[in-house]
Amino acid sequence: MNKTLDFVLADMAPLRVKPSNYPEEFARRMGGRDKRPIGELFGLTQFGVNLTTLHPGAVSALHHQHSLQDEFIYVLSGEVVLHIGTKEHVLKSGMCAGFKANGKAHHLHNCSQTDATILEVGSRVEADQVSYPDDDLDAVMDAKGQWSFEHKNGQTY
Repeated sequence: MNKTLDFVLADMAPLRVKPSNYPEEFARRMGGRDKRPIGELFGLTQFGVNLTTLHPGAVSALHHQHSLQDEFIYVLSGEVVLHIGTKEHVLKSGMCAGFKANGKAHHLHNCSQTDATILEVGSRVEADQVSYPDDDLDAVMDAKGQWSFEHKNGQTY
């Protein structure tokens, strides 16, 4: 039986053990991103919650679009640039954004000189697929919540 917590000081929660699930050539681009998977501390399985800090110059993820997963972000501190589709929007502390499944591709980029901290919430849906329009990468989530990655031609990484 997994032990879960009743409460936690979010910014003291442990960092994600593996900084990125992406194949190595893409994982390198996630430097400067600290993710704390706080939802897992409570045994949550239907959706994920991350407290993510983006240091100056860091990105939240590769530009991506989920087929089945809804996502929501809330900027707790700092400032980030939201890239959604081909548009850019500056989001500051207190601002939020949502991304409906099968919506526009998106990611965040900290273009400022100070850290930015974001609360990320996303549904966990078996067979969710993620496309990365700017990269030779596609992903599929299996029944155990694990991602597998392929080139756009279907060849596995």
